[in-house]
Amino acid sequence: MRAVILAAGRGSRFAPFTADRPKCLVRVAGRTLLERQIAALSAAGVGEIAVVAGWSAESFDGTGLPRFENPRWAETTMVESVAAARSWLSRDEVVVSYGDIVYTADTVRALLSASGPLALSYDPHWRELWERRFERPLDDAETFRCDGAGRLLEIGGRPSGMAEVMGQYIGLLRFTPEAWDAVDELRRTTRGGLDMTGVLRELLRRRRLPITAVPTRGPWFEFDHPSDVEAGMRVLDALDAADAVGEVAS
Repeated sequence: MRAVILAAGRGSRFAPFTADRPKCLVRVAGRTLLERQIAALSAAGVGEIAVVAGWSAESFDGTGLPRFENPRWAETTMVESVAAARSWLSRDEVVVSYGDIVYTADTVRALLSASGPLALSYDPHWRELWERRFERPLDDAETFRCDGAGRLLEIGGRPSGMAEVMGQYIGLLRFTPEAWDAVDELRRTTRGGLDMTGVLRELLRRRRLPITAVPTRGPWFEFDHPSDVEAGMRVLDALDAADAVGEVAS
């Protein structure tokens, strides 16, 4: 199993921490976000991990990771960064992770065991986390609905009420080559104009292929604004404790 971490963007909302490095190389509570992602992915059985770089690509020189590059990072969406790794995606199952999130190995394992060509992780208990991060949680949430079998029905819209938000997509996906072909076709026909949730919405609208929604297992967090450093410390403590238990068990 392979994984690709998307880290091409400037991360300007996370300034000043990103003044001289991509967001996933920011050190929070003793470890970079990238180190935490690699630990979770590796513990879940992912054997090969690469990064998609763009801005400050040379910052990854010392990581030892294979590197893809999105030279048009400043003018394209994250979907184009995924496309930079097409040589992997067209041949193998690949986990795709946004570069600014942290999560458990159990969340990755659940994603890997999901059925269907395309799967994504979501947090069904999103509201408590959003209330810690935002004054008006619903303003920053997106619609998310799935059926009882875990098939995604709706994602990425503006909700009018909490009933339209069964969870929040966290930025972690698993592609098969079939799924990548569908996404790549959409990317090319729309000339790269859609962001990731826009692509997922369009796949649902066209009924191009089923998308499986997989609940997160354990804590996760997104680091998008400087205030997230303080808000995320509780999650990082829980992740570190889970890592320590895993090391003892092994």
